[in-house]
Amino acid sequence: MLVWLIVLPVLVAVLGAVRLLRRRRTGHAFRWLLASNLALLAGACAVLATALAGPAEASAQAAASAGGVNGSALIGAAIAVAGASIGAAIAVAYTGAAALAALSERPEMFGRAMVIVGLAEGIAVYGLVVAILLIGKA
Repeated sequence: MLVWLIVLPVLVAVLGAVRLLRRRRTGHAFRWLLASNLALLAGACAVLATALAGPAEASAQAAASAGGVNGSALIGAAIAVAGASIGAAIAVAYTGAAALAALSERPEMFGRAMVIVGLAEGIAVYGLVVAILLIGKA
């Protein structure tokens, strides 16, 4: 059952991509892309719900007796790293573009521009720290 929950969204995305390649109309392509993204989101939510609700009680007792980590803490750590990395990527994209534009006009602003881009990259480091704290508490 769990295998189908993982394979089904991928299958929908592949079939949607094949259909997109056969039809080259922009409106239909956007609709199929949106539908495949929603199917992937629904599949990911189903896998997450299955992972959290299914054998959580039995695995929690086994993990407590074996000294393992809690699965919820690992999922939380993964969400923290993923969210922080995506946020940092968006921030670096905008600040990097602005820094390059400023440097093309005034090259002496290199130090200031790199500090701003470095601050944007710090968001990913914060997510990593949160993930390490979550794994340490598990």
